[in-house]
Amino acid sequence: MLNFRASVKRIMLFVAMAIAAFSARAEVTIHHAMGTTVLNDTPKRIVTLFQGATDATVALGITPVGVVDSWVEQPMYEYLREPLKGVPHVGLETQPNLEEIAKLKPDLIIAAKLRHEKIYPQLSQIAPTIALETVYKFKETLHMTGMATGRRQQAQTWLADWDARVARFSNAVSRNPDIQWPQKVALLNFRSDHARIYYNSFAGLILNELGFSRPPAHRENIWGVKLTSQESIPSMNADVFFIFMTETDPAVKQTYQQWTQHPLWKTLDAVKQQHVYEVNEVDWNMGGGPLAASRMLDSIFKHYQLSE
Repeated sequence: MLNFRASVKRIMLFVAMAIAAFSARAEVTIHHAMGTTVLNDTPKRIVTLFQGATDATVALGITPVGVVDSWVEQPMYEYLREPLKGVPHVGLETQPNLEEIAKLKPDLIIAAKLRHEKIYPQLSQIAPTIALETVYKFKETLHMTGMATGRRQQAQTWLADWDARVARFSNAVSRNPDIQWPQKVALLNFRSDHARIYYNSFAGLILNELGFSRPPAHRENIWGVKLTSQESIPSMNADVFFIFMTETDPAVKQTYQQWTQHPLWKTLDAVKQQHVYEVNEVDWNMGGGPLAASRMLDSIFKHYQLSE
């Protein structure tokens, strides 16, 4: 009888040790823009509060339980509609609804300091919350999302594939005798009442990685610049233009026509060389995540008529 009891005690001790060991393996500490968050288990119910985080979870094969509205193509970007079919929305990226988030009983919230610094304490009371510094650095978003969700290896694999694609582009474009390389690029955006040149941005980081150069005035470490006067058109000058805008907005189209019909527009190098490309604003600016980045790279291969 004593031997039986001793055996039971040994078994119970072994089980307790196994559970403790599993818990130790499952615990993950995430250092992020708003501090440190400890996750005691792999999250199953994830709410994403900015576009790049939503994109990143889908890229990792995760369906979040709550997302914020998209900026355009509302309520959700077309390329994400199928994997996010039926997923509840919790308001705007700039003003998420805390009550709706709490109703979803998340065990992880992915936010951004840029958008959610003021409400971070309330978010943390609802569930463990990690915050990226900004919303457009898709590699950081994917890496941290992978760490937090137990899919670090999947994130690393995706990033390795991305690096290989970047290398293939750089190799193909630099070896093509029909393409003068490197090219100075300008990333342009037209709004209803002004134009913009983007410097530090989602698409800007990717263009830099691909080996494009920038005109000296476009190398400032800021998001970009607003141009309110058509007399500023010469400041756009570069070898190639990539232009994105909300084409469904009549006021935007009118601005674009006015600026591109101005005599100064015809003096720009990209215009004279017919290197002006209109691109998808969701892929190039709004998506902000790894899937959008991949779609953006697809379009660049296509624009330069390069195969992978």
